[in-house]
Amino acid sequence: MSTSTIDDHAAPPAHTHRTWGKAFDDLRRGWQQKELWGHLGWQDIKQRYRRSVLGPIWITLSMAVTAVGLGLLYSQLFSADIPNFLPYVTVGFIVWNFVAGCVNEGAEVFISNEGLIKFLPSPLSVHVYRLVWRQVLFFLHNLLVWIAMLAIFPPDGVVAHWKLTMLMAIPAFIILALNGLWVAFLTGVISTRFRDIPPIIGSVMQLLFFGTPIVWELKTLSERTQITKDVLELNPFLHFVEMLRQPMLGRDIIWHHWVVAGIITVVGWVLALLFMRNYRARVSYWV
Repeated sequence: MSTSTIDDHAAPPAHTHRTWGKAFDDLRRGWQQKELWGHLGWQDIKQRYRRSVLGPIWITLSMAVTAVGLGLLYSQLFSADIPNFLPYVTVGFIVWNFVAGCVNEGAEVFISNEGLIKFLPSPLSVHVYRLVWRQVLFFLHNLLVWIAMLAIFPPDGVVAHWKLTMLMAIPAFIILALNGLWVAFLTGVISTRFRDIPPIIGSVMQLLFFGTPIVWELKTLSERTQITKDVLELNPFLHFVEMLRQPMLGRDIIWHHWVVAGIITVVGWVLALLFMRNYRARVSYWV
């Protein structure tokens, strides 16, 4: 048997599948199968907490314990005002959990669904939609902690103002979810070919957690250290966290976070579609 036959697990000629139409058609057909990925995403959560007394409520409880515990700890380290700092940390954790879930699980989205990809004739995008939908459900569960924080520590200022500002959280989360989709597509395809990528991504995300203003405030760190605000803002995750956290806390919107997030969204989707166009047909042979 020749070497060319063995290469890439006997993948079909790539040029026959490299069209933009097939990439967009995969997205469209996957979206049309909402019942499938919606059901699978919900079943993922039920399966994770099967035979548990509290079930999915553990999602909310674990978030509450982590946010309150670390919020109280770091409020003492930074001499921060608890009524302002605790909701700040809580929302930061809620947003970060969604971001980290999409990135970490996105790297294995096709690998973990090897059986379905090989034996279920469905678009690859179904598995990505399922992943992001599952993270959306986690996010909605965690919003109960956010609501509790608002009840205990209501935002400062005129009620009508912060309620109006909070509406901006809706488009901010849509942008965040769109980025979760392209990240899962891009890293998922790459990881099927290079299996060292998922653990590398996991390690990098752990490091970026400490480099993102989750348990510290951007202004506080830049004032207490020699690290300037401009350097800290080189972290792309900072902009997504702040873009959603500001309206959720009823704070004034800083629009340059939205601009940076918008640019990243466009560039990311171009890269993801390029990889889907060129390598979509090879995924089933690589997994």
